[in-house]
Amino acid sequence: MASVGIFVGLIVAAIVRSASGIDGQTLALIGSKQRSVFQTGVVTILSKSHADRNVYPSAGVLFVHVLEREHFKGEFPPYPKAGDSSNDPITFNTNLKGYPDRPGWLRYIQRTSHSDGVLYGSPTAEHVGKPTIIEITAYNKRTFETARHNLVINIMSTEEFPLPYQAEFFIKNMNVEEMLASEVLGDFLGAVKNVWQPERLNAINITSALDRGGRVPLPINDLKEGVYVMVGADVPFSSCLREVETPQNQLRCSQEMEPVISCDKKFRAQFNIDWCKISLVDITKVVPVHSNRPDPGTGVLPDIGEYNPPSELLKSKDYFTDFLITLAVPSAVALVLFIILGYSMCCRREGLIQLVHHSSIQKSSKELRSMSKNREISWPLSTLPVFHPVSGEVVPPIHPDNYETTSMPLMQTQTNLQNQIQIPQQQISGKWYS
Repeated sequence: MASVGIFVGLIVAAIVRSASGIDGQTLALIGSKQRSVFQTGVVTILSKSHADRNVYPSAGVLFVHVLEREHFKGEFPPYPKAGDSSNDPITFNTNLKGYPDRPGWLRYIQRTSHSDGVLYGSPTAEHVGKPTIIEITAYNKRTFETARHNLVINIMSTEEFPLPYQAEFFIKNMNVEEMLASEVLGDFLGAVKNVWQPERLNAINITSALDRGGRVPLPINDLKEGVYVMVGADVPFSSCLREVETPQNQLRCSQEMEPVISCDKKFRAQFNIDWCKISLVDITKVVPVHSNRPDPGTGVLPDIGEYNPPSELLKSKDYFTDFLITLAVPSAVALVLFIILGYSMCCRREGLIQLVHHSSIQKSSKELRSMSKNREISWPLSTLPVFHPVSGEVVPPIHPDNYETTSMPLMQTQTNLQNQIQIPQQQISGKWYS
């Protein structure tokens, strides 16, 4: 029966291909679509060629794992245009199996959907012997399909780590994904080895400046985010690395000036190092600080028996007396003060004098208000006699006595006032006219 089904399927495929003229690439696309749909209705492709991959990093050493897009392209339908298979936008999502995020020591970065993703971090001795399963989900933004792989990280212990002397450099002209490249990281370790001259030198950790509170650079002049690189060695720090600790260089750093480092030229060709931010740590001299943490316990409350509610035979308390005391005492005090004030104001001579004085002031104020309502509006211009500037003769006032002041404008030049006397003016020929 199985052979008959296969034979019938081949015949149907041949008929469909001959009838519609579908090419092999399209058939592959249909086959991949069917394969993904058959899995419980979810468009997820489980990797067959890439099963669980095991890696064995060492504790205290930088771990870098590149998520290459090429490994996942074979599990997605081919691109319709020949030669453009690399144009599929693929993004990755990484998380610890059974959890929504990655472990605290593991970071992930992918700049664009057309670049590879990178997992990096530095495991510690606490994670030794504990397999860490990372679920890697690739998402194709063109076909909206996903493919899932598992990465098993087996952290190994080593007696050589951690190395006793550790130095952290801040490189200003690099991004973290550029520094994680094996060629660039190898060049930097080579430059450090020429300056330090250790027998063993390893990269311990790499951290982006953005994870240390740095700002995103402006997209001008090819500015970089900056990256912190920590390396460890088995010999003490060289004299060149300790030059930054001199008082002269410390003063220059406090004034935001570049310190004078003799070995900076060995890095300057490729790496722009901020020597003011270099950190030199000798872990053999670091005093460990142990904090006494309380015992968290099992998290289960002790068994103290069943809950016994209070008895219903409890006597109810009468709060009426408390209410009277709370209300009556302030009221009695206020009444006594009111009686004393009334006696002082109405029954004593000083109080009567103050009441009479207050009454007289009130009557005077009312009288002044009534008088101000009936008074005439004063003239806005002066009513004094006007003297002629040349002859000295007295000119009658501008406003006669019988002039109605209520219709007087604020300015004389607004209208020709009735019965207004004009002041004589002098002509050019010397004659006067009015």
